[in-house]
Amino acid sequence: MLQALRNKLHGWPSIVVLGICVFAISFFGIESYFSSRTDTYVAMVGKHEISQRDFQGRMNEARRDAQARMGDQFNAAQFELPETKRLILDQLINEQLLRQANDKLGLKVSSVELRDRIANQQAFQVNGQFDPATYRAILAAQNMTPAMFENSQRASLEPGLMPRAIIAGTIITDADMDRYLGLLYQRRDLRWFAVPRPALTDTDVSDAQLEAYYKEHQTDFMNPEQVSLKYIEVNGADLKIDAQPSEDELKKRYEDQKQRFVQPEQRLVSHILVNVPKNATPDQQKAALAKAEKIAGEANAENFGKLAEQDSDDLGSKRSGGDLGWLEKGVTNPAFDSALFSLQKGQISKPVLSDEGYHVLFLRDVRSGDAKPFAEVRDQIAKDYLSTERDRQYSELAGKLTDQTYQSPSSLEPASQALNLPIKTTGLFSRKGGEGLTADPKLVQAAFSDDVLSQGNNSGLIDLGSNHAVVVRVDKHIPAAARPLADVRDQVRQKILSERTATEAQKRADALLARLQKGEEIQAVAASTGANMQAVPEALRMQPSLPPEVLKQAFLLPHPAEGKPQFARVETADGNYALVAVDKVQDGDLSKVSFEQRNTLRDQMSQAYGILATQEFIDALKAKTEIKIAADRM
Repeated sequence: MLQALRNKLHGWPSIVVLGICVFAISFFGIESYFSSRTDTYVAMVGKHEISQRDFQGRMNEARRDAQARMGDQFNAAQFELPETKRLILDQLINEQLLRQANDKLGLKVSSVELRDRIANQQAFQVNGQFDPATYRAILAAQNMTPAMFENSQRASLEPGLMPRAIIAGTIITDADMDRYLGLLYQRRDLRWFAVPRPALTDTDVSDAQLEAYYKEHQTDFMNPEQVSLKYIEVNGADLKIDAQPSEDELKKRYEDQKQRFVQPEQRLVSHILVNVPKNATPDQQKAALAKAEKIAGEANAENFGKLAEQDSDDLGSKRSGGDLGWLEKGVTNPAFDSALFSLQKGQISKPVLSDEGYHVLFLRDVRSGDAKPFAEVRDQIAKDYLSTERDRQYSELAGKLTDQTYQSPSSLEPASQALNLPIKTTGLFSRKGGEGLTADPKLVQAAFSDDVLSQGNNSGLIDLGSNHAVVVRVDKHIPAAARPLADVRDQVRQKILSERTATEAQKRADALLARLQKGEEIQAVAASTGANMQAVPEALRMQPSLPPEVLKQAFLLPHPAEGKPQFARVETADGNYALVAVDKVQDGDLSKVSFEQRNTLRDQMSQAYGILATQEFIDALKAKTEIKIAADRM
């Protein structure tokens, strides 16, 4: 067959056909072996990918925040719900849309805003003031440089640029304020009474009724699914570090890490900022430069603080005479840095251009950088050595545990024997978690996963944080099951009677409401039930003496006509009922609202309207941006 094919593929036409085939295979077939791509994004916003790592990081943050906020009420299962995952993904999508809008509109985080954000973090402060040495030490302990940290802080500030701009541009007029205040401080004359709960006359519950109710509401009488676990634990805090570093090792580490212990040169500086508006015209730029040059020409060591208070556009420093404190290289932008570190002590600079505008700098003092001697930092180096050694041993042991339990997925015994680690057990707990280790959502999720619960395998290494991890397997599994009717008979009977009482209470309240609507006096109707009617003249929306459900309903009722009250039936939080009448409505007395209250409320309204406008802006961005969501990767 091959010979026949060779005989037919003879001559230039055959060569041309063969060449075309080779060309097609080269460009449309073979490349698929070398350029295959697997998408891993959770969402694609335009051309930007939101990765699974980004999504899981935000999920973990939300879990930690919720657990710290809710304590014992925290429900780990809530974070497995699709709607919770989608809510968190939507936050990431919104933030990315805002970042893209920033790029198109030229919005950037200013150096002053970034500086203030970092300087105001308590972790970097000593005696209430930003301390550069503490700042560098904390970052070094986290293996971060100042540039890396500043980039992360800048990224966290970026999504807030547009919302702040929108809120700042929201205008609340005096007419808006008057309408709002008129409603906020509206006064209503109310009368109301609580309807006494009726006594049941029919308290007989037959066996057939008990059984029927039990079958219909069986999910109300379930024991939840539960598991208990066997586990092997690796905890860095329990590891014994026998090795002690020699003096030579400590000195070598000191030389290798000497930069950590160097206090860089610092300069005490004040400045006067002449702001240049975004998208400024050439005339505006010239005017700002002229003003800055005039200030620089007038400034000297004695009057600089006064000029800053008078002329500086930096609200954060002008009240303190333009004081920016001690700065080191890399904290500000390159132009500011270059000018600052070219000055001599006591000198005042020419105007320096930055993103914010023109700066006039006054170098008040200089502090030279010196390295701390070995003797001064020896104990710190030794402590760091032991910490590093503990981390190394923990990582090594955790890695061996992972390997051992993976090689023997149906038992923890081989790993326990090989690593000399005990097998521990937990008590029973449900999908809501338990106490101690079983309160951790990652452990609960692993325990009820298909691989561990249904397949009977060991889990992977579950990182509990702070050099603490476990591998678990199911010890005992109790499926969810309905409790026998004999065990819950009294509960079922009480529920039936409670529902009967609630039905009778509603019928009674409806009948009393009908009497009021036909024209009977509310005081007479209340007296007929043995209740005390209460009158509340000029009630406000914030009236602590009234049940909140009664107050809310009273302010939802229409305005009454003269002599014709409006009535409503209200269900209260305890399952009882109340009847309420609104006799009169008056607008708020605006003369009693102080100037300070108006300003506070105006700010709150600006925030509220600005948030709504921001959401509308984001919705508009979504409509114009292609967004793909991979729900199966959430």
